[in-house]
Amino acid sequence: MDKSQKIIPNLWFDGNAKEAADYYLSIFKDGKILQTTYYPNSEAEGLADFQKDLAGKVLTVEFEILGMRFIGINAGPEFKFTEAISMMIPCKNQEEIDFYWDALSANGGEESVCGWLKDKFGLSWQICPENWDDTLKKPGAFKKMMGMKKLIIADF
Repeated sequence: MDKSQKIIPNLWFDGNAKEAADYYLSIFKDGKILQTTYYPNSEAEGLADFQKDLAGKVLTVEFEILGMRFIGINAGPEFKFTEAISMMIPCKNQEEIDFYWDALSANGGEESVCGWLKDKFGLSWQICPENWDDTLKKPGAFKKMMGMKKLIIADF
């Protein structure tokens, strides 16, 4: 396993980490499952009393998309994703922006503003051009961006 990535985002799911990993792998074609771990089957193996309903079920799914490792953890309904954290995808052209926008906002995802959306699991994504810094330096770019949901490169 490549240990060069020093920070690995851990994403908290409510029992559907494997479904989420499979969903992301269906969008990011270069992705792969790296490993899956399971909750112990009993208290004797280390299962906590409050985890009894999770005995033997998937605990974590480590996966990689676009060369970046993630860990999805099945840990219950206590915590939800918020816009305070988002994943940015710098896209080489409008076709790529359209692809990721359509794929990640489908099946229960939600469009937001300024190139942001939430996928069907509630994880926030920013879909933007790879030259985003230069794009924002154009006259009136910020105002144009504020009026968009999906970013349209030709409109800047």
